[in-house]
Amino acid sequence: MKKNSIKVTIMQVNIVWENKHKNLNRFSECLELIEGETDIIIFPEMFTTGFTMNSAKFADKPESDTLRWLADNAYKYKCNIIGGIIAQEQDKIYNRQIFMKPDGKYEYYDKRHLFRMANEQKFYSAGSRKVITELYGWRIMLTTCYDLRFPVWTRACNDYDVLVVIANWPEKRRDAWNTLLVARAMENQVYVIGVNRVGKDGNQHLHSGDSAVVHPAGYIMSKTPPYKESVETIELSYKELVDFRKSFPAHLDADKFELFL
Repeated sequence: MKKNSIKVTIMQVNIVWENKHKNLNRFSECLELIEGETDIIIFPEMFTTGFTMNSAKFADKPESDTLRWLADNAYKYKCNIIGGIIAQEQDKIYNRQIFMKPDGKYEYYDKRHLFRMANEQKFYSAGSRKVITELYGWRIMLTTCYDLRFPVWTRACNDYDVLVVIANWPEKRRDAWNTLLVARAMENQVYVIGVNRVGKDGNQHLHSGDSAVVHPAGYIMSKTPPYKESVETIELSYKELVDFRKSFPAHLDADKFELFL
């Protein structure tokens, strides 16, 4: 059954470099700060380690403690949790986004565009499929960090309503982050949720956060401050989304294209 509105909680946190135990404890503390009910809680990319290239050392295998922690908390808080981890399957390692459900089942998306400026492609395998999941009748597309720069990958073809972007996006490129979040919302006429970390990572890269929820019309709905840890819940209206698309039906004039993977 479609819900007329859903509540999303974005968690902008200072991730401890390569320390799963401390990060899981910190996110447990942040979960306790949520006021009222929410439908989806969203953590940044690689929320247990930071954006590390020590992929083999910190990779989670199936049935890992991290996945059990996500399942336990989704059940405890009766909501869905999205967060990025390092995942290993046989001889391949992925920058993986988990969409954990309260019943312990989950879907996942493997980052398609690997950040070559950090040699990510040398330590991770690229994903090969778009993932659009459904929650209460809402269609949600999962993407990770560098994916935000590629509009063909995220182009809406009347197939999703919300774009989720989890990231470890550094401060020195914050203008690109802020601009592209708004651009993806406006060009696709969807809600865009960008969740980024704050603080310095192990390579001394500073992160400003700038986590945001963007309305399909292009304005910022959230009030999460940059540079600070924050937990914020925002309500998305399906009626507003549909009404906006009807009042400004730019999607009807969109160019047709085919995506080759």
